Amino acid sequence: MSSYAGSIFSVRSFSLFYAGQALSFAGDGLRLIAIPLLVYHLTGSALSIGVTYALELGPFALFGLVGGSLADRVDRRKLMIACDFVRFTILVTFALGYAFGFLTLPILYVGIAVISIAAAIFVNGQASSIPYLVGKDRVTKAISMLLAAEQTSQMILPPIGGALFALIGPLPALAINACTYLGSQISIAIVPSFGPDEPGRIPTPRHVASDIRLGFRFLFADAAMRTVACNSLVLNFFGFMFGAAYIPYLKSDFHASDATVGVAFGIGAFGALIGSWLAGHVPSDWKFGRMMIVAYALDGILFLPVMFTHSLAVLIVFNALTYGVVLFEIAQIVGWRIRITPQDMVGRVTSAARLIALVGSVPGAILGGWLGDHDGPRTVAMVSGFGYLAMALLIGLYPVMRRESR
Repeated sequence: MSSYAGSIFSVRSFSLFYAGQALSFAGDGLRLIAIPLLVYHLTGSALSIGVTYALELGPFALFGLVGGSLADRVDRRKLMIACDFVRFTILVTFALGYAFGFLTLPILYVGIAVISIAAAIFVNGQASSIPYLVGKDRVTKAISMLLAAEQTSQMILPPIGGALFALIGPLPALAINACTYLGSQISIAIVPSFGPDEPGRIPTPRHVASDIRLGFRFLFADAAMRTVACNSLVLNFFGFMFGAAYIPYLKSDFHASDATVGVAFGIGAFGALIGSWLAGHVPSDWKFGRMMIVAYALDGILFLPVMFTHSLAVLIVFNALTYGVVLFEIAQIVGWRIRITPQDMVGRVTSAARLIALVGSVPGAILGGWLGDHDGPRTVAMVSGFGYLAMALLIGLYPVMRRESR
């Protein structure tokens, strides 16, 4: 395992991997706006967007359990290349389908689910690889840099994607995203190894089931880790309620164009970029639990203007501020969890925690879409915002969170 001093980019393997992921994130930034807008234009329904998010999140959470087992056992380099090849193939199918007129909502839904499965396995390989590449002491910094690269792309590309969509549709975004997955495969192939040092064979279903049980057993035996995962479940429920209604909210209540929606997503990503950057620069003596209590409360309070405003600028700015806090929380939680988990267990524990955290997102997204269609997107913002704030403030009452300092 790498144990270099200095910048994480002094580790050549991490630098190569980072470069490929930065390219991949650029394509994802275009797809981030193209797919929801395409679904909304096909259906005009907030519920259809909610289903889209559910198909991204549900398979991602479930198949992450298999990905965790694979990442701890097999050659992670080959595993991630295979996942990127699957994503490349689906995006090529989307692009050809749109170009030749056979792209339909069911094809989109199936393709989104397959991309989600591949992403779930890839992310587990990535999580298990980071401590192998840079050492456990710099895991949070490495994760924050990857998240910052992702959010930089999502800051710059969605406005461009929104403008392109308004002019010529989603084809450029789909084609570019497919090409970026090829670039990611090349960067991964150049790195000699992502671990483990002695990769084994693909595990049998019995071994996968045993790995899944082991991951959950380790997670639930740690009170702080269990509490954070369960809190994330509830917070994601309310967060994805609003996520499903955000584009309809912009369009129906603020009369935003497709290009303006892209700008709104880009500004949101700028907030997330700042949050990711801050997460990598937190002093090491800050106590994790108390820091998270403050972050959760701040997140809920900053969302209040989003619920009540009739100004598009206020909506976009305060939504971006909440994005920033959310990405700060994610980087801190993932880095903390990897830091306190034995390296040979990272994939299994990460996938177990991710499943619990994302369980709330699927019903939240579907309920948010349904409620948006029946009572309007502002109602969704109200329910989501007050629910999130109440839960965020309750977290401060948990002794295990106040004590956690690892």
